[in-house]
Amino acid sequence: MIGARVAVRSLCGLTLAAACVSAPLATQFEEIEAKIERVIADEGVPSMAVAVAREGRILWEAAFGLANKETGLAATPHTPYSLASISKPITATGLMILVERRLVDLDRPINEYLGDAKVIGRAGPARDATLRRVANHTSGLPLHYQFFYEDEPYRRPPMDETIRRYANLVTAPGERFQYSNLGYGLIDDVIARRSGMGYAEFMRTRVFEPLGMSHSAVDVPPGLEDKQAVRYAPDGTPIPFYDFDHRGASAVYASVHDLIRFAMFHLGDDIKGQRAVISEAARRAMQRPTAEASPGRAYGIGWGTRECDDGAVLVSHGGGMGGVTTNLTMVPEDDLAVAVLANSSSRWPRVIAHDILDTLLPGCGEAAEDDGDGRPATDLRPLGGTWRGTVSTYKGDLPLSITIRDQTVTAQLGDGAAMPVEAVRFRHGFLSGRFTGTIGTPDVQRREYRVQLDLKLRGDVLNGSAIAQSTPGNRVGNALTHWAELRRYE
Repeated sequence: MIGARVAVRSLCGLTLAAACVSAPLATQFEEIEAKIERVIADEGVPSMAVAVAREGRILWEAAFGLANKETGLAATPHTPYSLASISKPITATGLMILVERRLVDLDRPINEYLGDAKVIGRAGPARDATLRRVANHTSGLPLHYQFFYEDEPYRRPPMDETIRRYANLVTAPGERFQYSNLGYGLIDDVIARRSGMGYAEFMRTRVFEPLGMSHSAVDVPPGLEDKQAVRYAPDGTPIPFYDFDHRGASAVYASVHDLIRFAMFHLGDDIKGQRAVISEAARRAMQRPTAEASPGRAYGIGWGTRECDDGAVLVSHGGGMGGVTTNLTMVPEDDLAVAVLANSSSRWPRVIAHDILDTLLPGCGEAAEDDGDGRPATDLRPLGGTWRGTVSTYKGDLPLSITIRDQTVTAQLGDGAAMPVEAVRFRHGFLSGRFTGTIGTPDVQRREYRVQLDLKLRGDVLNGSAIAQSTPGNRVGNALTHWAELRRYE
């Protein structure tokens, strides 16, 4: 094993898992511990922290490996980890505080709560982009992520600038589930505006402190900078600290101990040292699915849901970005929660979370997904011909033409040459594929990228997204979406 393993069962008051659960279950946890130790030794994962709670008690809480390889700092259950997208249900909890105080209405347009910069209705009216639809990823806002590393000269812009440049509705509100970090960036802006305090301060005083989450914050908790789990790149080097313009989607840090307490609150457990921040009705509303994310999976307000094989409903969220992989899963009818955090990008936290769930609740394996609609993914017959239009950027419009002949697609953007479009799919009315082209704005030019198309067929019009998506590397880049619209000419 690399580094040290710490196992703390804080609610049991004992040091042995067998003292907290039955002997067979303790043995099964030991098997999972051994697996985690092998992963850390053999798979390049610097550290992992896990916690399991059931019926108001923490059954197992442990950390493995090194939070900081350079200093030799061992991970513990109280080590703050970057959570990535598990920030979303935490931010959504803050949003529901405002809902219950009647400072916002989930069914009003989000534009009513923004500043001078507003969401732009491209594929559908902006008035239909409600807070609820933003929170469940059906508002029409696009794929978006934009990273700013401390060793580079670029800094996070004011939110109004991001809104003006990228807050276009690329599908009609309610038309489609499109996971959008930008949407939760808007929600953190709404929280700041309607609460009258900064997003980070609101979350500290209204969510973390009442829930007893003493090792949690937006960004690294103050005073714990030298205790955090450093984020590591695939090559094992530390990643410089980074920020983003979607903090409500991605910026929260928490220890696994704090995170399991957050889950226990959302399960309705009565935990010492916690004060309720929202009502039971609000908690249930967050977990109630209001949008189909994919076959067998749905999304509520900050939480994803799916059914186990035995019919039990999982309420969960995962997270992943540079040097981060996280998983938080709850099974409300069994009053069960599992949290797994790691300071590297890998599949293992999800695997370990699945193993723990399968130990405690057999039948909760991954549900099979069927993305088919009975038609081959590359049947392009409805799209044959030449399409011409524009890609709209904050620096102006660029001409875009797409030619589809048989099963071959080419695209020409601006003054560039016609380029083959790769990985072409046409499914559920959306044409997708990627090609090499130049969008050319300063934002886009910071990193190498390709252009990803995601266009909806609407009669003789194709419209939707032209995304400047960074090519894979040791650092996560950007996905900056621009509105594109084309008409068929032949």
